Amino acid sequence: MNDSRLAPGSRVAIAGASGLIGSALARSLTADGHEVVRLVRRPPRGPGEVRWDPAQRRIDAAGLAGCAAVVNLAGAGIASRPWTDAYKERIRLSRVDGTVTLAEAVAALDTPPRVFVNGSAIGFYGDTGDRAVDESAPPGDGFLPGVCVEWEEATEPAREAGVRTVLARTGLVVARGGGAWGKLFPLFRAGLGGRLGDGRQYWSFIALHDEVAALRHLLDTGTLSGPVNLTAPEPRTNREVTEAMGRVLHRPTLFTAPAPLLRLALGEMSGDILGSQRVLPARLLDSGFAFAFPGIDDALRAALG
Repeated sequence: MNDSRLAPGSRVAIAGASGLIGSALARSLTADGHEVVRLVRRPPRGPGEVRWDPAQRRIDAAGLAGCAAVVNLAGAGIASRPWTDAYKERIRLSRVDGTVTLAEAVAALDTPPRVFVNGSAIGFYGDTGDRAVDESAPPGDGFLPGVCVEWEEATEPAREAGVRTVLARTGLVVARGGGAWGKLFPLFRAGLGGRLGDGRQYWSFIALHDEVAALRHLLDTGTLSGPVNLTAPEPRTNREVTEAMGRVLHRPTLFTAPAPLLRLALGEMSGDILGSQRVLPARLLDSGFAFAFPGIDDALRAALG
């Protein structure tokens, strides 16, 4: 199977195409002349949509025929709601069921796609403190690492079928329109921003522009498979991120959210916010990828620009 760059006008299926990253990726592919097929849970409204029901593990697999690539970015939001037992199960199943559905459909095609890029997250590593980790590190302990392990293992049918399978472990995406920074920017603009806890925890971020460019790189680089960290090469502590927000937005950053208060307000989710993840994109850099916005100030300005 030839794993070269996407040919002009290639057909690319995206699950999660309405999300922050998926919609940006779809725009990028469309702008370059590729045909984007969006997976939807409602009746399709045109030839550019394919119906699926990941909760029931059903998909109109015929709609994937002719796709050079399949990208799965679907999953319930990690910080959308409090982590009740029911919502934790929704987070897990929305990732595992969707991935199994796509991986099995891809494997069953007479002519499978050249590449299957499946979303994952740096939550795989758990709390790493100030220890830098790359793709060679084992999974951490806790809820999110457990979800990521299951999520990635669910791609196995595609890999066994010989499809190049990439696990895109994404960090905190710096964007104005969604994700963590979509909530942070209004607070800091209002002068209400500040560090979380003691501020020493590392945040491994990536500009939305670089996230999309990295996903395009994964689609085009035929030698890459398995886990790849999608994070900027310069992780920063929450204190440093807070200072950068103040510089870029020209606002004071006097407020602090004490760790005990965050634990009381957010429950188990606070561990993810107060935890430290110093993750390096070793395989991405080794493959020749160049970041447009490697620093936190650059990433913030790109998001606002």
